[in-house]
Amino acid sequence: LRRAEVLIYDDLIDERLLSHVSESCEQIYVGKRSGRHSFRQEEINDLLVQKAREGKRVVRLKGGDPFVFGRGSEEMEALKAKGIPVTEVPGITSAIAVPAAAGIPVTHRGKSRSFHVVTAHTKGTADSLPEGLKELVAVEGTLVFLMGMHQLSKLARRLMEYGKSPETPAAVVQGNFDGKTVSVRGTLFDIAEKVKESGMQSPAVIVIGETAEMEL
Repeated sequence: LRRAEVLIYDDLIDERLLSHVSESCEQIYVGKRSGRHSFRQEEINDLLVQKAREGKRVVRLKGGDPFVFGRGSEEMEALKAKGIPVTEVPGITSAIAVPAAAGIPVTHRGKSRSFHVVTAHTKGTADSLPEGLKELVAVEGTLVFLMGMHQLSKLARRLMEYGKSPETPAAVVQGNFDGKTVSVRGTLFDIAEKVKESGMQSPAVIVIGETAEMEL
């Protein structure tokens, strides 16, 4: 960040990071939130290529892990296709970090030996729910859903229809950069209603499985 000549950054970052860039650094906001896109993805790709071709050191700042539903791989492909050298600095996905901040491990010996991270909002399906939910219900482990607050009631209902027990522990966690978290805990049967009553807003991480009742 201190060496950046151009900074292209998203939503969901700790804005204190911006204090590390120099006064001469060109800062361009390209954030995307549900229903509000300042730039289309293709425009972001083109912008990265354009700024790199100007001979400038470009930093693309994204929240969490840029390769977990962050479109970081698409942006790197666009740059590599133009022969532009690019490297990625790994981050920690919110799918793990946000539950952990609330004391929820995604795995725990005796409770969950695997975890699956799924986007809860998918284009191209009739109800916008992800494909393969039926298969996920049959797999032991923790289910972590991102981008699913508006789908929570529908998601919980579908999981129960596919055989997931209504008594399965569930939690919805919203994390802040100062380390504070807001969490709602319940069961698959009542989590959607509890979240609605709490007034919690997106973005938040949905955790379903035995570890969701833990509070370390």
